[in-house]
Amino acid sequence: MTPDKILEPEWLFPMEHMKVGDSFFIPTLRPAELIYMIDSGSKKAGIKMKSFVASKDGHLGVRSWRVS
Repeated sequence: MTPDKILEPEWLFPMEHMKVGDSFFIPTLRPAELIYMIDSGSKKAGIKMKSFVASKDGHLGVRSWRVS
């Protein structure tokens, strides 16, 4: 099965409950789309986040840090 045929779940981002320096990891096969969603959501919430493609326990995903 190719990544474009796999449906992603709806994610709820914990940005509002995070302190500066906290991070979260979300596994995904579409990191660019997830980074875009995190950036869009953080801008709406007035929170600055930095997101990078990362791997954890052998899984591809995105790690995001609250920076302000």
